[in-house]
Amino acid sequence: MATFKDFNFKLIVVEQLMYIDERLTPQFRLADLLKEKGLGDPWEYAQQHGLAYQIVPEARSYFESLRIGDGLLADVEELCMDGGNQVYQECAPVWDGEDDLFDVASLDDLVLLPNLRRVLGSEFLGPELRNVLSARGIAAD
Repeated sequence: MATFKDFNFKLIVVEQLMYIDERLTPQFRLADLLKEKGLGDPWEYAQQHGLAYQIVPEARSYFESLRIGDGLLADVEELCMDGGNQVYQECAPVWDGEDDLFDVASLDDLVLLPNLRRVLGSEFLGPELRNVLSARGIAAD
């Protein structure tokens, strides 16, 4: 099992495998987790607990401990960085994409994705990290 160094990069991988390809199951739904705990609607929960524009601790804990097998990681050929990603809504139900909450700080985890060929939305990475993609032969769209 792979260990990610950058939590936000892991979330982009989870987006692809869990919510787009639907191969990493079961799909995490913050609403389901909060309902099991009797805590209510995710948006209301975040607002009532001062978690607006923050990652809800229960979601962070889930995704930090989530194990992704090497076989699934090897199947990833494309990633999409977009403020509307489902994984971001599951982590931070009160978030508008206007801050750096989910910015990727490092691409050290690229070694975990040997077949990655393309990153959509790479303009959010900045020039240095885009250069890292280019140096690895990964299209930065």
